[in-house]
Amino acid sequence: MIEPESAAVLLSTARRRKLLEQIWQRTSLSRAQFDLLYQAPLNRYAGLVQQFPASEAHHHSHTGGMLDHGLEVVAYALKLRQSHLLPVGATPEAQASQAEAWTAAVAYAALLHDVGKIAVDMHVEYADGSCWHPWHGPLLRPYRFRYREDREYRLHGAATGLLYAVVLGRDIMDWLAGYPELWAALLYVLAGQPERAGVLGELVTKADQASVAQALGGDPAKALTAPRNALQRKLLDGLRHLVRSGELKLNQPQASDGWLTDEALWLVSKTVADKLRAYLLSQGVDGIPANNTAVFDVLQEHGIAIATHDGKAIWKATVTSTTGWSHSFTFLRIVPELIWDGDRPTMFDGTVCVDGPDDRAPAPAGTSVPSDDAVPLIALPTSAVPSAPQRAAARHDNVDALLELFGNAEPVSQVTPDSSAPVAVPQASQITATQIAEASSTDETLPGNHFIHWLKRHIQSRTLIINDAKALVHTVADTAFLASPGLFQRYAQEHPHVAIVAARNGVQAWQWVQKQWERLHLHRKQANGLNIWRCEVNGPRKSRRLHGYLLVDPSLLFDQTPPNNPYLRLLD
Repeated sequence: MIEPESAAVLLSTARRRKLLEQIWQRTSLSRAQFDLLYQAPLNRYAGLVQQFPASEAHHHSHTGGMLDHGLEVVAYALKLRQSHLLPVGATPEAQASQAEAWTAAVAYAALLHDVGKIAVDMHVEYADGSCWHPWHGPLLRPYRFRYREDREYRLHGAATGLLYAVVLGRDIMDWLAGYPELWAALLYVLAGQPERAGVLGELVTKADQASVAQALGGDPAKALTAPRNALQRKLLDGLRHLVRSGELKLNQPQASDGWLTDEALWLVSKTVADKLRAYLLSQGVDGIPANNTAVFDVLQEHGIAIATHDGKAIWKATVTSTTGWSHSFTFLRIVPELIWDGDRPTMFDGTVCVDGPDDRAPAPAGTSVPSDDAVPLIALPTSAVPSAPQRAAARHDNVDALLELFGNAEPVSQVTPDSSAPVAVPQASQITATQIAEASSTDETLPGNHFIHWLKRHIQSRTLIINDAKALVHTVADTAFLASPGLFQRYAQEHPHVAIVAARNGVQAWQWVQKQWERLHLHRKQANGLNIWRCEVNGPRKSRRLHGYLLVDPSLLFDQTPPNNPYLRLLD
């Protein structure tokens, strides 16, 4: 059992006193004013979070970690706030009169951003077995706690609303409610929606990243300067999803995407980069590097991937299972605590041994696949590069990987110019490995129809924006214009296993997809028989030209065709 302590005791450690001093110095208030607006809420916060950690196995997982994390984020956020005039766009007089209110709002949002965890992530009880909830007020008797196995990731952001009145108090809330713009931004942050809170949300997000980076041994200065929706965060969230959902297969006795040992999560480098990029693009996340080395560098720079002895992201290691199977791969070595907050999967019962004279010699980035001629589900062992006859024999097996492309496909009716009869997209259960293997030469509906199904789904879910400055789909001439090669490159990036068939045909993945699309004859040809049309895009400052396809029937993509893009003009 843990004895509850007063706020005065909890905040009396040397490090916490130093953080409190930094917070005071950044407010420009007298001691009496600081005690009223800051010290009192901090005391109430400390009384609530007591000795709870901020996470079970991630950042600030030590005893008292939540209190430490809260103070750190407040200190970082107030430091960042000093370089902003708030509210943005207001007159200098308004900014001066509202300065202290905005400073306080930044501090409160930073302090409370994780407090919902004690309401929904933890089960807390007294010695007699009775439950404690934070809305009961501070803990008054010896207590124990455990993390809930059924907790829902990110629910704590919404749960903050249960507690902020307890910490802030009525007088402070009355004061802040007098500033409508400030009040709205603060409520968005406290509701777990910092992306809707403008600068206030951005300051809290950056401060949180800085505190987490410092706790994990990273560089908080980098997190402080990271842009909103930073790339490293997108990559980490995507990686966590792929591992937790099982889309990255772990601990298989032979072919696997990775292996979990006591010391690290070993993920096959090219496989994880391709699947991570494909997943993020499928979710409408832009700005993901097309180059795997760039992805590896970001993961390493931000402490997600552990570096080798000489500072590289890529490790070379040999996996040996208990059945005697053994192969070498190039790996990313991931910190397991970044992937799992709670229980982890069962450890691999074989071994992963780092290769090299010092057992730490890295392999160059991007060498996990020795040939583009046969890209398997996982990287080929560098110690067993197949011969030409072996590659030829393996092709039939490798094309089975393309079945993953159609796992979520639903029948969609398509109408060709030559017939009014619908052409149905086959479901996954109707597709055989032989069909996939022969798709590039005989099957004229399967891959192209999947492309159309993928495109329509992305447009309907708004993960592909149309008629935007960087859009790959526009409406012009009362139909849809599909930009080439960008749209086909995007599809190929989301479906990296297309490269299996494309390489066999001696073309790039996007070129093979484009050819399958053309075979559907769903596009309008020019009078001279050419498939590709040109559009001129006239912006406020400059013009440029796009190349692409015009659909015969825009209802293939739109239930109701949007108005033509006024900035586009068809040239041919």
